[in-house]
Amino acid sequence: MAKIQITQIRSAINRPKNQKLTIKALGLGKINKTVEKEANPAIEGMVRTVSHLVEVKEL
Repeated sequence: MAKIQITQIRSAINRPKNQKLTIKALGLGKINKTVEKEANPAIEGMVRTVSHLVEVKEL
């Protein structure tokens, strides 16, 4: 599987609960924090949920 790099670029303040929980589940929580994850359907769905809050790069 390919790896993707996910960086939080916007705050989760004043967002719906499901978006806040998704940010936390991805291992994010602070602006400019970056994590690397395997690109599988579950992670891709989570990224779609918060796509307006994160930036994604393929590695």
